[in-house]
Amino acid sequence: MGLTSIKGIPMPLSGEAIRLMNYIDDVAVTLRRILALVPTLTAEERARIAEHLIHSSPNAEDVAKALAAK
Repeated sequence: MGLTSIKGIPMPLSGEAIRLMNYIDDVAVTLRRILALVPTLTAEERARIAEHLIHSSPNAEDVAKALAAK
């Protein structure tokens, strides 16, 4: 980890890029924990949490768009 390839040439990632990738890993762990608990929720709880997730800002889509911008 820590290397990426641009046109076949391995390039080292900055410390900041590696740190951001670690944050993404932390978010993925949190989402797995949430998914593990979903079956324990009532339909009303699931609906309220889904609404909360939809309206959270920024969200993963916002970050993906920022990363894709040139």
